[in-house]
Amino acid sequence: MSDAQKQRAGEAAALRVEAGMVVGLGTGSTAAWFVKALAARNLTGLRCVPTSEKTADLARELGLPLVTLEDVSKIDLTVDGADEVGPGLALIKGGGAALLREKLVWEASDRCIVIADAAKVVPVLGAFPLPIEVVAFGHKTTGNRIADVLIDHDIAMPARLRQADRGVVRTDGGNVIYDAKCQAIHDPVRLADDLKLITGVVEHGLFLDLADEAIIGLDSGVNVLLP
Repeated sequence: MSDAQKQRAGEAAALRVEAGMVVGLGTGSTAAWFVKALAARNLTGLRCVPTSEKTADLARELGLPLVTLEDVSKIDLTVDGADEVGPGLALIKGGGAALLREKLVWEASDRCIVIADAAKVVPVLGAFPLPIEVVAFGHKTTGNRIADVLIDHDIAMPARLRQADRGVVRTDGGNVIYDAKCQAIHDPVRLADDLKLITGVVEHGLFLDLADEAIIGLDSGVNVLLP
């Protein structure tokens, strides 16, 4: 069910792309549907900036022309998924461990569209663990500082180092991820600011005031949300 919703959202977003655009390609299962739909349109003059090596591999396989963020002065449109879509299109992203590169691409973009299935829309951010990208050197010390900030925000659980079967998860940039089970984030702006002040924190998954539009896939069609 959610896969069909993700596909509808991705295909609808691909229709917003015009020939000659510089397009940011997001990371994750929903963004992959957008990349596939964009490739199927065969638009001329596209230049695509991927937010992860995984997305870059998919885009190459589909024949989309890739450039880096250094190759372009700006990005016309970025389309990317989200782990949660809250009020005002405040987002939690980073479940795919690409949050730093995603945010760099988002902030270089004239326009950003978030795509998601209906279950991602929430009244309050925080049920999905908040990813925090941390420099690997001394990361346990940084994790302790993160825990102190979380307590100040009435979040009792310390953030946990993300691990997979292969061991500690590393981002494309060689950093590690801490996931904070916040349950509810009542002041996302203050939490975002406080986390960025911690030495060793590279970026966090709160994407605030960045999305211009959300395309939410439904069982039949899509719903468009504005901030």
